[in-house]
Amino acid sequence: MRQRAKRLKMNVRTLFWTSNDVVVRMNLVDAVQRLGIGHLFKDEIRRTLNDIHQSEFTSSSLHEVALRFRLLREHGLWVSPVTFNKFKGDDGRFMNGIADEPRGLLSLYNAAYLLVHDEPELEEAISFSRYHLKSMMQGNNLKHPLSDQVKRALNTPLPRTSKRTETLHYLSEYGQEEGHMSILLDLAKVEFNLLQGVHLKELKAISEWWRDLNEHVELSYLRDRVVESYTCSHMLFYEEGLAFTRITFTKIIVLIIMMDDTYDSHATIQECRKLNEAIQRWNESAVSVLPEYLKNFYHKLLNNFKEFENQVVVSEKYRVAHAKKEFQILSHYFLQEAEWSHNNYEPSFEEQLALSTKTSTVQLLCVSTTVGRGDAITNEAFMWAASSTTVTSCAKIMRFTNDIASYERGKNKGEIASTVECYMNEHNIISEVAFAKLDSLVEDEWRTINQARCEHHQLLPVVQRVVNLAICIMFFYDKRKDAYTFSTHLQEIVRNLFINPITM
Repeated sequence: MRQRAKRLKMNVRTLFWTSNDVVVRMNLVDAVQRLGIGHLFKDEIRRTLNDIHQSEFTSSSLHEVALRFRLLREHGLWVSPVTFNKFKGDDGRFMNGIADEPRGLLSLYNAAYLLVHDEPELEEAISFSRYHLKSMMQGNNLKHPLSDQVKRALNTPLPRTSKRTETLHYLSEYGQEEGHMSILLDLAKVEFNLLQGVHLKELKAISEWWRDLNEHVELSYLRDRVVESYTCSHMLFYEEGLAFTRITFTKIIVLIIMMDDTYDSHATIQECRKLNEAIQRWNESAVSVLPEYLKNFYHKLLNNFKEFENQVVVSEKYRVAHAKKEFQILSHYFLQEAEWSHNNYEPSFEEQLALSTKTSTVQLLCVSTTVGRGDAITNEAFMWAASSTTVTSCAKIMRFTNDIASYERGKNKGEIASTVECYMNEHNIISEVAFAKLDSLVEDEWRTINQARCEHHQLLPVVQRVVNLAICIMFFYDKRKDAYTFSTHLQEIVRNLFINPITM
């Protein structure tokens, strides 16, 4: 399979340079990315899109114009929304003539979701295309596979879709598209199965690590979420060369969950204070302040971070140190939530948002995405991942989507009021109105994230990690469900990602 993949890669690489047709090259980039093999052709994709960005483009096809817009903005290359003016009438509104072009409307819809702040023309594009696509779906006017693609996009637009889940769908759809290239599909299937073998070995290793950890710490209240955590890690970076980063990231998620469950579900307020004291001290001698049942967890916490530091090169040890510092900061904020709960404190919406954005864990997770990346992540890129407003936007998306899903299933005893409840109480409104407000805030944060792609184009690899984390959050809280906590929603996709091979 590896020999076959090598031959196919050489042939696909040739495709990038044997055509001067802009549309052919755009379709090639789009297909390669959606089939899950974009990581094999990073240089070719970058050069191709730079060429397309600098070239004059006069197409009158809505699909082609929207495809160009989406591909370029996804890669941090700025395109003005005025490019869609050719499809508008004298009144500045989209012409009804494009309302019967389903493929073009779908492309417009997906492209428009890369909007940034103050782009009302793209907000209009979303409303216009969504309305007509919904009408087509209700009238059963679309053929397969376009009907399935429209249905998926209306739920989650393509720029916010997990790359690997899109690949699972597109592998069965691409061959039915007019003008498809069988060589791309062959490579995509081989590459998916090869990577699946890599991922399954990692999942086995991380499961064994969890089993040993769980047996050693002996905390009966802990959630077993190792597969869910690895699935999240896999969605952020699935490429073969990132095994260490994936495994380290998964372990950090699991350690966060263990700390969170202790603060949130089991420890008394006095024990919470002692746990935070030990974590702030971060040395073996601090174990003496802990209750007996937390001592093994504390030893394992320190030992795992020590192993992370020992496994990275010298020039990268500062990233592990920063991740450790973020873990300590997170503990401090977890304790603050516990204090609020203990004192029956009712925060304002702004107070709750400020604290719960910090306890979302996103800041620590974003730093953790850089561990094990070597020189692929510069110091400038690392500092951006550790402190940018875009990371805060991602944290707010996590907070709002989590709180909506949590409210739907009911509040647990002892939990402080969520952002949903705080907003309801302050404005004396029902939950659905609060949901709508938080949904609009989520959309606003997505605009900030989209803007970061172009504003920090030179840091795009690390920006993309934050984008992927936001996408992962949207996946786990899709349809107001919490698939991380209630993982029956994940079973089918876990089987398809890690167990069931693609039929060749």
